[in-house]
Amino acid sequence: MIEITFYRASKEPWGVFSNLYRCTIRFDGRVFPSSEHAYQFGKARKIEVAEWLMAAPSGALLAMAAHGLFYWDIAPGWSKTKVDRMRAVLRAKFTQHNYLQKTLLSTGDATLVETPTVADQAALFWGRADGKGKNTLGVLLMELRRKLRDEQRRGGRRTP
Repeated sequence: MIEITFYRASKEPWGVFSNLYRCTIRFDGRVFPSSEHAYQFGKARKIEVAEWLMAAPSGALLAMAAHGLFYWDIAPGWSKTKVDRMRAVLRAKFTQHNYLQKTLLSTGDATLVETPTVADQAALFWGRADGKGKNTLGVLLMELRRKLRDEQRRGGRRTP
C-alpha cells in the first residue's frame, strides 16, 4: 500500500495537509489564516486567551503557545471535543478551497501519515514518529477524502 507522509507546510505537494499551511478558512463565524488557527481558537476557555493565541506571529508559535496552556485556560471537555473540532475544521479547509480538495482526492487510497520531527505527546496523538503514534490527523484526512468521494458520486450531497 502506498503511504504519503507530510509535515512541513512548505513542502510540495503534500504540505497542504499540514495545519500550518496558510490558507484562509471561514469557521464558526470567523476567518482564520490557517486550519491550526481555527482549531486552536476553540481550545481556550476564555475569549481573551483565544485572542491572545490568535496574535501569535506564526502558526507554529500559535501551536506551541496552545500546547503550553494551563489546564484552567483550556475549554472544559477539550480532550473529548478536540477531534470533532479538527474534523470540522478540515472539512471547512478542504471544501472552501477547490485546489486543496483536488490534492486530497488525488491521493487515491494512499495512507496519509503526518510525520512530526519530535515525538512528544501531542505529536504522537496527531501523527506518527519512528513508527509510533495514533496519526489522528492522517486518519481524519483519509476519512474526509472518503466522504468527499462519496459526495461526488451522489452528486454533491453532503455525507454526515
